[in-house]
Amino acid sequence: MWQSVLVTLLAGYMLGNLNGAVSMSVLFGKDVRSQGSGNAGLTNFLRMYGPGKALCVVLIDALKAVVACLLGKLLLAPYDYSLEGLMIGALGVSLGHDFPALLGFRGGKGVLTAATMILMVDYQVFLVAFLIYKLLPMFRASGTSRVAKVIVAILVLAWFTETAELNALNFLINQVLAVGLIAVIVLFQPELRRMLDHLGSVRLEKILTPEKVTQDMKPVIKQAVQAC
Repeated sequence: MWQSVLVTLLAGYMLGNLNGAVSMSVLFGKDVRSQGSGNAGLTNFLRMYGPGKALCVVLIDALKAVVACLLGKLLLAPYDYSLEGLMIGALGVSLGHDFPALLGFRGGKGVLTAATMILMVDYQVFLVAFLIYKLLPMFRASGTSRVAKVIVAILVLAWFTETAELNALNFLINQVLAVGLIAVIVLFQPELRRMLDHLGSVRLEKILTPEKVTQDMKPVIKQAVQAC
């Protein structure tokens, strides 16, 4: 079994050395590591060559992660370690992508490769990671509308995950709902404070006095009469 583990790890590492951004940039005439930020990753390649050519990089980096994971699963399946084989293949290709010996250990950041590996190991974990990635910018931003969007998104996802029986994602969302009220108070305290200050500055008797209501309604009544 250990021979299979070693083969999986080494094969994944060698596949990781196949850097899509470097390979395609050399094919197009100039190494991406000598351009832009100097990083051998998709972001730098996209900035230098555009989205059309970057699609080739996406396919290469995603495909090598898929092949490494499936190879690990195939080699360790006879020992009843299919999931572990996927993870070992994922570890090997990740190390190869980030620290490629054939490229002088100057690799990319491995975001796309990591996302593909997570998807291969467990799609529910991938959905959890994607959810966190999408919700974090909302929590960093300010504004009452952001609060409403986050709450609505969480409620909709809670219903969807329960209906689709996505247990891992549903568990995460239920935990978020359990502490959601405290999180909203802590994260959006500036907006809540401004709202409470505004409410405190308005006197209730001024809002409810008949004179105030009559004055506010006069323009509305006038427009209605003119329309008739």
